[in-house]
Amino acid sequence: MCDYSLEAYQSRPATTGEKLTLDRFPSGSMGFSESPACDSAVCVPADTKLRLEGLSETVQQAYSIGPVEEVVMTRLEGSLYKDAVRFSNGTEVLLQKLDRGLSAVILATPTIRTATEELIDSADLAAGTPVSEYV
Repeated sequence: MCDYSLEAYQSRPATTGEKLTLDRFPSGSMGFSESPACDSAVCVPADTKLRLEGLSETVQQAYSIGPVEEVVMTRLEGSLYKDAVRFSNGTEVLLQKLDRGLSAVILATPTIRTATEELIDSADLAAGTPVSEYV
């Protein structure tokens, strides 16, 4: 997903395995791109799993996290900006509040996870067998 203010830029969807950079676009919005100072946004849909690398000490202290964190992309309503991440401790933070230049590796997109779950027998899911045992 891309914040509304990034719609003026060329964009494309994120793909699993790629490494992105968090940057501030001329519109003022923070968003992901292929490289620093790129003029093309890479849109990361809600529920995508990412690994953030290079979180600053200021951000680490503010949100009680480490320098590398696995997060889930989410969307927060109620403010000008919507794109956010959810840390494993449950804290949700707008991309706007993270550091420019941060690296993000796309671990899994919701489409891939949904397709994997469809291949698994629904009886196994009902029995509580974690999807991760099949992947």
